[in-house]
Amino acid sequence: MTDRVYNVLILCTGNSARSIMAESILNRVGAGRFKAYSAGSHPAGRVHPYAIDLLKSLNHPVDHLASKSWDVFAGEGAPRMDFVFTVCDNAAGEACPLWPGAPMRAHWPFRDPAAAEGSEAQKRQVFADVYGQIHKRAEIFVNLPMSALDKLSLQKRLDEMAASFSESA
Repeated sequence: MTDRVYNVLILCTGNSARSIMAESILNRVGAGRFKAYSAGSHPAGRVHPYAIDLLKSLNHPVDHLASKSWDVFAGEGAPRMDFVFTVCDNAAGEACPLWPGAPMRAHWPFRDPAAAEGSEAQKRQVFADVYGQIHKRAEIFVNLPMSALDKLSLQKRLDEMAASFSESA
């Protein structure tokens, strides 16, 4: 692999919270090396207001964020993906479209903050906690030595990274 910008698609079922936060985080921590996008198998049609509030409070740009179908990225003219990550168990188990170029895939499971129960403060805390978990995972990912790893080695590292986070969850 060469030194270039890698395209990353982050998938979730609703594309309203986790995948949106992951898109924003990865675009920030991977700026200049990674371009992240997000989509859902069954998009909610709106970004969760708590996700927007949290991202705004952390100075992430939010004007471009939208809940959209993964079909947007499977069609002609869509950016070619180098990596496809699922961030919820539902999307990981669904039959995904065939992505041109056979991108590397990994599953990064995170709790669904949109399903959190309790007071408003408790729900917002869940969003903040999940944001922190995604941020840690994104930092590890962007610091992998892409140019020094062949595709097979890189896929193995992604699989190991996913397994280590699953064990610690």
